[in-house]
Amino acid sequence: MVLMVIIFLLLLFWENELNDNVVMTSLEHLNVDYPQNGVPLRYCNYMILQRGIREPDHACKKEHVFIHERPQKINSICTSPKKVPCQNHSTVLCFQSQTRLKMTVCQLIDGTRYPACRYHISLTTGFVLITCDGFGPVNLQGYIE
Repeated sequence: MVLMVIIFLLLLFWENELNDNVVMTSLEHLNVDYPQNGVPLRYCNYMILQRGIREPDHACKKEHVFIHERPQKINSICTSPKKVPCQNHSTVLCFQSQTRLKMTVCQLIDGTRYPACRYHISLTTGFVLITCDGFGPVNLQGYIE
């Protein structure tokens, strides 16, 4: 009986881990904060911890961007006629937003391993570059101020 309970708990934990990984990779979870969270001080530190944003090896991300626009507006970028090479010099084309979007850029200023990361906050507007598939936005590839 005890063995069955342990197996059940392990399966439950494993299922939750798989679901967390799926959620954590969505553009909306990682990069969209609309309406903008009301945490004025230490916004970047709070949001990155809240959403578990880090590199796959648990290192602190050097830079992370939060977009403060409606998800519908971000989804519409995938129909933009403006396609440009992605900034990582790949052969993949990115869709560029046709209008400037409100964003917060978080730059790493201290720490190397998550969760001991500290960020500098910078509010900006700019054009975002995203990759899309048949269902909508997949990844934020960068931005142009």
